[in-house]
Amino acid sequence: MAQNSGRAGEEYAAKWLKEHGYRILAQNYHSRFGEIDIIAEDSQYIVFVEVKTREEGSMVSSLEAVTKSKQKKLMLTAQTFIMKSPSALQPRFDIAAVTTLHGEPLGLQYFTNAFGC
Repeated sequence: MAQNSGRAGEEYAAKWLKEHGYRILAQNYHSRFGEIDIIAEDSQYIVFVEVKTREEGSMVSSLEAVTKSKQKKLMLTAQTFIMKSPSALQPRFDIAAVTTLHGEPLGLQYFTNAFGC
């Protein structure tokens, strides 16, 4: 169930990004360092999006779930992507926090430049 709600959250976030003018470049991009849920771009940024899906009323927030260790893995994976697919766009790391009820997405909070870099 958790994996299915996670996948539903990623699809919900991808749809939200498209509706907000982003072009999806990759989903579930893997490197030896880890995985990035969504890689998208707009006119200024190549955006590496970590999607955190939480059931309504969850004790741990989506932001707390993206630890420093996870951020480092995401940055290394993003470097791998950029080396394979160079871009003149500025990189940015965002978090999409999807809230679900019984595994169905209810809404999304989007945190731009979530790592502060």
